[in-house]
Amino acid sequence: MDSNAKKMLWNMAGTAGLLMGLISTASMFIEQAMSTTQMPAFAVSVIGFILWAAETGGCIYLMQLYMKKFAAACPEADNRATFRMGMATALLSALVYSAASFANMAFISADYYAEQFDMMMQQMAPMMDSNTATVMDNMLSSMPQITFISNLIYCFLFGTVVSAILSRNIPSRDPFADYKPDQQ
Repeated sequence: MDSNAKKMLWNMAGTAGLLMGLISTASMFIEQAMSTTQMPAFAVSVIGFILWAAETGGCIYLMQLYMKKFAAACPEADNRATFRMGMATALLSALVYSAASFANMAFISADYYAEQFDMMMQQMAPMMDSNTATVMDNMLSSMPQITFISNLIYCFLFGTVVSAILSRNIPSRDPFADYKPDQQ
C-alpha cells in the first residue's frame, strides 16, 4: 500500500471510529439515565436490550459502510487492506468509548457509581469476611482504570472479529480473475 492509501485508511478509520465511539457513548449515557428513572425494571431491561441491539447493529453497519467506502476510494485495496482499515476503526472506536467510560466513572458520574458500589457492598456484606470487604473497598478507586482497560480490550477484539468477517467480501473477489483461456 502506498502512502496515500495509508493516509486514506487512517482518515476513514478515524471518522468511522469516532462515529462508532460516539454511538456507543451515547448508548452508555442513555442506559445510565434510564436506570435512574422510575420506570419498571422490566421496561428498563427491554428498552436496554433494544438499545444494545440497535447500537451493535448500527456499529456493524457503519463498519461495513466505511470498509466499502475505503475499497471504492482505493482501487488497489484488497481484502487485507480492508481488514487493516477495519482494525484501525476498531482501535480508534475502542479508544473513544473507553475514554468516555473512564471519564464517566472517574468524573462525570462518580457519585452514581459510588452509590451503586455501596448498594452492592451492603447486599454482599453478610457473605464477605473483613479482608474481602477491605479489598473490595480499595478496588473502588481503581474501577475507572479497570473499566478503561477492559472496555478497550473488549471493543478492540469485537471490532477486529467483525472486521475479519466483513473484509472477506470487501472488495468482492472475482473468481475468474486468474483464468486465462488457452491461446491457440
